[in-house]
Amino acid sequence: MMQRKCQQPIVCHGHSRPIVEVNYSNVTPDGYFLVSASKDGQPMLRSGTTGDWIGTFIGHKGCVWSCALDPTATLAATGSADFSAKLWDALTGMEKATLQHKHIVRTCCFSPCSGKLVTGGHEKLLRLFEVERPEAAPFELPGAPSTIKAAVFVGPSDSLLVSSTGDAAGLTVWDVRGGGVVRSMPTDGPVTSVDLTHDGRWLTTTDNRNTVRIWDTSKLDAPAKQFTVTYPAEAASYCPAKNSLPACLGLRDTSKLDAPAKQFTVTYPAEAASYCPAKNRFAAGGEDMWVHLHSADTGLELETNKGHHGPVHTVRFGPEGKEYASGSEDGTIRIWQTDWLESQAGVADGAAQVAVNAVAPPYVNGAKA
Repeated sequence: MMQRKCQQPIVCHGHSRPIVEVNYSNVTPDGYFLVSASKDGQPMLRSGTTGDWIGTFIGHKGCVWSCALDPTATLAATGSADFSAKLWDALTGMEKATLQHKHIVRTCCFSPCSGKLVTGGHEKLLRLFEVERPEAAPFELPGAPSTIKAAVFVGPSDSLLVSSTGDAAGLTVWDVRGGGVVRSMPTDGPVTSVDLTHDGRWLTTTDNRNTVRIWDTSKLDAPAKQFTVTYPAEAASYCPAKNSLPACLGLRDTSKLDAPAKQFTVTYPAEAASYCPAKNRFAAGGEDMWVHLHSADTGLELETNKGHHGPVHTVRFGPEGKEYASGSEDGTIRIWQTDWLESQAGVADGAAQVAVNAVAPPYVNGAKA
């Protein structure tokens, strides 16, 4: 019988209630960082590589459902059940602004380019705040069918937003410039997680309890045809039957956006997933309390990481792809090494062996804040 090998993750304690979201920063001159949101109302900042606790953002009076770091990792944002989102100085831990809402805030996300913060939640609308002027009235995008659970900026100039809702299938694509819905992206059931890769191109979603989809966001904003005319063009119309148009800057073929670039059906209930294009792998977790690592070529399960004592609610890859973090109902974060299997003697890349991890890892770090 083949001997089973066990990866022993870094385990980060400190939260006293379930962890609902973790997010890595981009790589900075000081390294990269991991921020976590928990129902204990105390979001935390950690080293992205070691998991060592750096600080706790204190100020919310309810569950914190979402957390984010800006592109430089100098600002943090959180969304809470106390009807507010907050901006924080990630270097000092001090609160910079409270963004008051009329209901629970379930998601927050910084834009990569334009200095904006988007929030969404039970009010069924998105709000866009100027990070440098948080006191200014936000730009609102109403019309979501139900509670917004996730929203991320996509596109080369933060021109589009993709959002998911709590009880409706599909993703909604919003045009930030025009202020309306561009289109929808179909799924078989309500989307339970949305994760954007650090290069901004690939969007990973989970739905229907066992479906992981990887979408190519470059196709959301890229026209199928583009023309430059020699005169000022204010309006245009396209006739596909005649393949002609009076004037146009770009034609978008929406038929190419209906299907994800990759889609996998897994054999376990998946609540969250994350994709690493550099390693061509995706990780997923859910009710079975395990964190599964798969090949993104074939969907083959490479590792089954056991250790959490409750359902896994969130999974994210680090910006370099060297590790991925999971957060669970058990109140812990676990950091797993992506290439652990290859590092074991006699185990080749892409081997079909499934490594079942030990429940009790030897290394635990991070004192309770």
